[in-house]
Amino acid sequence: MALALTAGLALLAILSPSEVLAAELKVTAGTPLKRWVEQAEPNDTLRLAPGHYTTGPVIIDKPLSLVADGAGVVIDGGGSGTLLTLRSPGISLSGLTLQHWGADLTAMDAGVHVERTAHGASIERCRLSGPGFGIWLDGVDDARVLDNQIRGDTRVRSQDRGNGVQLFNARRALVSGNDIRQVRDGVYIDTSSDSVIDGNLLEDLRYGVHYMYAHDNSVTNNLTRHTRTGYALMQSRGLTVRANRSIEDRNYGILMNNITDSRIIDNDIIGVRQARDAHDRGLVSGGDGKAIFVYNAQFNVIRGNRLEDSDIGLHLTAGSEDNRISGNALIHNRRQVKYVATRQQEWSENGRGNYWSDYLGWDLDEDGIGDTRYQPNDAMDQLLWRHPEAKVLMASPAVLALRWVQRAFPVFRPAGVSDSAPLMTPSRPRSATRTSYP
Repeated sequence: MALALTAGLALLAILSPSEVLAAELKVTAGTPLKRWVEQAEPNDTLRLAPGHYTTGPVIIDKPLSLVADGAGVVIDGGGSGTLLTLRSPGISLSGLTLQHWGADLTAMDAGVHVERTAHGASIERCRLSGPGFGIWLDGVDDARVLDNQIRGDTRVRSQDRGNGVQLFNARRALVSGNDIRQVRDGVYIDTSSDSVIDGNLLEDLRYGVHYMYAHDNSVTNNLTRHTRTGYALMQSRGLTVRANRSIEDRNYGILMNNITDSRIIDNDIIGVRQARDAHDRGLVSGGDGKAIFVYNAQFNVIRGNRLEDSDIGLHLTAGSEDNRISGNALIHNRRQVKYVATRQQEWSENGRGNYWSDYLGWDLDEDGIGDTRYQPNDAMDQLLWRHPEAKVLMASPAVLALRWVQRAFPVFRPAGVSDSAPLMTPSRPRSATRTSYP
């Protein structure tokens, strides 16, 4: 007995007062949630019984855990302001349904707003539905947003909805396993570093993942579907974009605008096409669907990507000329490459180029590399891009004869893309449909 008492006293001596006093409180819907939060002690766990909790904005300024005790725990914000504001380290939310917060984007109304003092905040397995932002990480370090479902308000125009998960000046955030639909942008990363965006399903959005002024981040294993742009990478450097999928996005699979020193590797981008009329004409002039669009982006590695069944496979413009492009598979795109410039571009590296489904060359030595170079565009393509009014001449005998001369006598070669080592087979098969998305 004396030994047990001594051990107990020793344990109490090494624990902080808050750890000793931490308790688990059973919460029912009859009492306002705000009152439970105010009365709880630091490090307490509030275990919420199923029910409808109608409340206004709630500020959590001490380490607490809010946990749903079963399904059907609904916290209703009453239609104004931010529903839950987190201001202390050590706060976690789990299994809650959050709905009906404010719609004022200027005031940053959100389901959950995580302030810079709430380091290490965790939001897991929650369901959020509202017109404003879903989860806003504001200058916070080491936040975790895991396995949540986030929906916007379809009664509001898409451009007036908030983003699903917003990162601003955040560091080392992990956003993983979330199902985000019908908001403006799925995950928006602004002026943040060392974040990981992994394994999310992003559907029916403007942009699936949107980077602005963000450096040294990674986006991996995500799936975008039916967005206007799957992955919008803008004004950033040091990004790793690997093993993502873009399925039937409309304008761009991956958009690279002023991106440097980044790696775009092993992504599958399939079926990026603009809507067409009954005569197979695009509904928007110049609005072709581009699997990858590279605008004013340099010193990047674009390798091992599968670009398939899109209006344009790979479009480079505005000085995007110092990138390493190899090992990609361009398969059955209406136009494999669009490149408007005056410099010659070699798209191979260490004796290996890219796979082209329309390559007509041969491989006599059977080393897997075509024996003749591949050029996706000719001089007439260049003329058409610079002078669209010349389209009316493209079927004329003179133009057809010129195209034949260029193919028959390859010494007549315009500036543009050239692959001197085209692959006879894709470097990897299309990724199988994942079953691990939410």
